Amino acid sequence: MIQQRIFLAISGASGSIYGLRLAGELCRQGVDLTVTVTASGRLVCREETGLDLSGDLAGACERLCDYLGEREGIRMVAPDDLFFSSASGSAAPDAMIVAPCSMGTLARIAAGISGNLVERSADVMLKEHRALLLVPRETPISEIHLENMLRLSRAGARIIPAMPAFYHKPESIDDMVDFVAGKVLDQLGIGNELYRRWGN
Repeated sequence: MIQQRIFLAISGASGSIYGLRLAGELCRQGVDLTVTVTASGRLVCREETGLDLSGDLAGACERLCDYLGEREGIRMVAPDDLFFSSASGSAAPDAMIVAPCSMGTLARIAAGISGNLVERSADVMLKEHRALLLVPRETPISEIHLENMLRLSRAGARIIPAMPAFYHKPESIDDMVDFVAGKVLDQLGIGNELYRRWGN
C-alpha cells in the first residue's frame, strides 16, 4: 500500500487547535505528513495553545512532536520555502489541508495569488485536480467571504467550516474539535473514530 502524502498548513485564523488535532491524528494514521505554519499562525497558536513554533524548523518540529505526543512522522517546512516539492505540480502531495484557514488566505487562494508556500501549494492542488480541503474559521461571514468560498468550491476545493455539531452530545472542547477533525478526515477517505456517527 502506497503511503498517502499530505501537506497541512496552519494559517493565522483562530482555531489552531484544529490543525494541531489533525496533525496528531494524521501522524497516528501513518501518512507522510508535512506541516507548515504561517507567521501569523505561529502567533495565534502560541496565544491559543501555549505551543511556541517560532525559531528554527528543527526546534519547532521537536516542540510540535512533544505537544502531540508523537516522536516521529512529522516534517516541518518554512511557509516561504517555494522550493519545497508541494509548490510544483510534478511533485504535488495527494492532498492539502489548510486548518484553520483565515479569510485572507482563502481570498488569496481564490484569486490565484501565490505569494507564499501555502498559497502556491493550494494553487497547485487546484490546477492538478487534487484534494484541497479548507477549514475556514470566521464569524460572521461577509458576502466577500461567501463569494470566495463559492469560487473555490466551483474550482474543486472542499470547504469544511469549523462548525462542530451537538447531536453527539460533546462533553468537552476536545469533543467539538474532534468532530471537525473527523469530518476533514472523512473527506480524505481516512477512517477514524473521532466522533460518534449519527444513529450510533
